[in-house]
Amino acid sequence: MIIDLRKKSQITIPKEIVDELKLQEGDHLEVSVKEGAIMIEPVAVYSKSYIKKLEDTVMRLNEEPIKYNVGPFKSVEDAIGYLEDLDENDINKNEKKK
Repeated sequence: MIIDLRKKSQITIPKEIVDELKLQEGDHLEVSVKEGAIMIEPVAVYSKSYIKKLEDTVMRLNEEPIKYNVGPFKSVEDAIGYLEDLDENDINKNEKKK
C-alpha cells in the first residue's frame, strides 16, 4: 500500500491494517527505523507499579515453583490476584496464631 506523507509529517494508516490489527483510537504505537525502513508497532503502556508487581510475581513463581502448583492463569491480573490472596491468607493465619 502506498500512502502520502501530509502536513506536519502525518500519515493515515489504511483501514485494512487498522482492522487486521484491531487498533482503536487511543492505542499506542511505537515508531522506529530499522535498516532504513520505518517500523510502526502497536505497544501496551503500563505503569511502573504494574511492571514491578509483574516482576515480583514472576520471580516468586520462578523461585518456588512447587509452592505455586496452580495455573495456567488467563491473565497477568489473575496471577497477581492469586498471589495477593495467598499472601492475605498467610497474614490472617499468622494473626490467628498470636
